[in-house]
Parts: sequence; C-alpha cells; structure tokens
Amino acid sequence: MAHTAHPPDTADAPPTVTAVEVHDVRFPTSEHLDGSDAMNPDPDYSAAYVVLRTDRGPDGHGFAFTIGRGNDVTAAAIAALRPYVLGRPAPRTAADLAALHRDLTHDSQLRWLGPEKGVVHMAAGAVVNAAWDLAASAAGLPVWEFLSRMSPEELVSLVDFRHLTDALTPDEALALLRAAEPGRAERAARLRAEGYPAYTTSPGWLGYDDATLVRLARQAVEEGFGQIKLKVGADPGDDVRRLALARAAVGPGIRIALDANQRWDVPEALRRLAELAPYDPYWIEEPTSPDDVLGHAAIRAGQPVPVATGEHGANRVLFKQLLQAGAVDFVQIDAARVAGVNDNVAILLLAAKYGVPVCPHAGGVGLCELVQHLAMFDYVAVSGTLEDRVVEYVDHLHEHFTDPVTVRAGRYAAPTAPGFSARMRPESLTAHRYPDGPVWQDRKDTRRA
Repeated sequence: MAHTAHPPDTADAPPTVTAVEVHDVRFPTSEHLDGSDAMNPDPDYSAAYVVLRTDRGPDGHGFAFTIGRGNDVTAAAIAALRPYVLGRPAPRTAADLAALHRDLTHDSQLRWLGPEKGVVHMAAGAVVNAAWDLAASAAGLPVWEFLSRMSPEELVSLVDFRHLTDALTPDEALALLRAAEPGRAERAARLRAEGYPAYTTSPGWLGYDDATLVRLARQAVEEGFGQIKLKVGADPGDDVRRLALARAAVGPGIRIALDANQRWDVPEALRRLAELAPYDPYWIEEPTSPDDVLGHAAIRAGQPVPVATGEHGANRVLFKQLLQAGAVDFVQIDAARVAGVNDNVAILLLAAKYGVPVCPHAGGVGLCELVQHLAMFDYVAVSGTLEDRVVEYVDHLHEHFTDPVTVRAGRYAAPTAPGFSARMRPESLTAHRYPDGPVWQDRKDTRRA
C-alpha cells in the first residue's frame, strides 16, 4: 500500500521517493550468438530497469535481467510495486532496507503468484537492489563496503529467517559474522590492492565455431584468467570435441568449467559427464532442472565432476535445501534472480554455515557490475576466504554503465564509486528502449526493406 510522506523533523531527515521509473531496455545480442547455450540459442540481453527518484537526491538504480521476450512482463511487475515505494523515506540504514524488503516480499496477494519466485520476486529484487544503490550512494560508499561496515547485528537483521531456521538460526548467523569480524579491515585492504579472482565464459558460447573457441580460450589465458567456462548440452559428440579442443588450447593447468544450462535429465547427465570427465572439468553447472534438489544430489553422488548451481535458484529456501541435501560443491548466487541484496545475504550465510564456496553467476547485462559487490562483501565480512572462489566475467555491454567493472589480469578491481554500479548511461537507456528506441527502430526498418 502507499506510504504517506511526513514532513521532516530535522534537517537530517532523508529525502522522499517521489517517482518510480521503469524502462524496458534490450540489446540485440542474438545477432552474433553472444550468450547462446543449449537452452537459450538466441538471447537478447535485456534489463527491466528501475529508477527510484527522490526529491533531494541521490536516486537509486536497479534492474531485473532477462533475455528478451518477457522483459515487458517483468517491467510491468516492477511497476506494480510502486505503491510500496512512492512517498516512502529514502532508505539509509539496515533497518530501512530490511523493512522495504519485507514489505515487497510479504504482500499476501502478490505472494500467491509465487510465493517468492518468478517474475514478481525478480521485480522485488530489482526494487530492493535500487534501494541499496540509493542507500550506499547516500553514504558515499560502494555497496560491498557499505555492507561490510555494518555490524553483525545489522547484517542479521537484513535476513528473513522464515523457513530457514532448520538450517540456519539468527544466533548461528550472528556467530558466523562475529567470527569473521576481526579481519575485515585487512581483507578490505587486500581487495583494494589485489582485486577478486574472476573466470571468463567469453570463449564458450555454444554458437561459436571451433576456431573462435580456441582463439578466445588462448586469449583468456594470455589475459590472466586461470579458469574458463564452456557451454555444453547440445550434441554429445560436439561437447566432447569442443572440450578436447579447449583443453588442448589452454593446457592442464587451467580450470575448465562446464555449463549444461539445465538441459539434461539425471540419467543423461550421468552418461554425458562420464564422457566429459577425462578432460578434467572443474565443475558441471546446472546439469538438470534448477528446482531438482534430489536430482542434483544424485548427479553429485553418481560421477566425479563437482556440481555447481544457483543461477536460476528462485529463493533462499531452494539454496537451503541444496545445501542440506549435499547437492552442490559450489553455490552460484545471482544478483538479480532472488529478491535482491537481502536474500543474497541469507544465501551467503547459509553457504558459510555449510562450508560451500560461493562462485557467483554473472554475464548478461549488468550482472557483473552487481554481483562483484556481493562476492567482495562475502570475502570481507562472511566467509573471510578466497579459496576456491571466483566470479564469472563476460566482456559484454559494460560500456553502457557509468561505473563499469574493471578486470585486470583475471581479477575484478574493487569498485570505489558510491552505489551498486547499476546505473546505465542515459544515452544507452534511450537508444535501447524497446520497442521504440533507435536501435530497435533501425532493425524494424531493415526487416521492412
């Protein structure tokens, strides 16, 4: 329901959210098969993009990521959440951000469409992330540092522990965070000096020919990446051939992860991985349906390749179950799939409780920009380690952001600009607005010619 603005009591009162702008922004990446995989052969990387405008600034920017059709549906879901934000004091504190997250995810009628999954939940995540961008910008800090400076008590207050306490209680979460607290400053300094380890998927899109795969794999190693990722899940012979080519191109000392993008049933996954295992894959990502907890557990138990998943994990409860079932070797959070920063803090705490490394999913449009903050916060204030941790990197579309990621020698440089690195350039929003932006109008004209 709508929030009524109240007159400020002091000069330090926060600004008020006066508008919630929603944009359908799409990029024609399908034309060059960038992002192509076994389940998504023609993705147009897209963002249902939201701006929280305030009467005195700063504003907050966030988005939900899609791959084209349906972006308008996601944008409409974000617009449906306007009444929860308009007239609300701009969030500044952990308490403000926790209250907003709960309001957006506890609506009894909207929950009926999920609960806590699908388009409505992703829309809530876009708004929550925009609120974090706003709050961190007001504090003059990047989100990773804004989070890392919060007390353990404040961080625990961000999490909705409903349906989690059989796996992680608030007291356990508090103990984890207090144990990591003494080394925060040193780890933050190390991040600023050395960055955070990255791996790249750029060589591995399924639509690329063999020559492109080999060239980009070698280029990735030359650029300092110690891990690359290949898409699999189409023709079995092609998968084996491509992996063999990549292994020959990069040598035995470079990790090669595989991503099946949910393509296989459990028995097929076991057969296919037996064929691929001789080439020493580092992990198999999404080997089956992202909701199939027991299927992931069976695949992990039935063959030697470690299992990773989480890109399409709808909510923190699914991650809880994957960890409880011993179904994953690597947790892959996504900054724009669950309900924003708050849900991802819960997932990071769950992973720390179960001792499973978090290796975030990125790529797309803007996902690298967002998720780097969450990984860096995890290192500074939660897990306290970089062991077996890497963040995905894809060199696509960063030029459209005012604070694009910087990757040097295979490592993400720690962001220094205030906010969540989520702000698109105004000219990019205008050019790629769907369906009437110049980029899309030009394509309509070409098809008519």
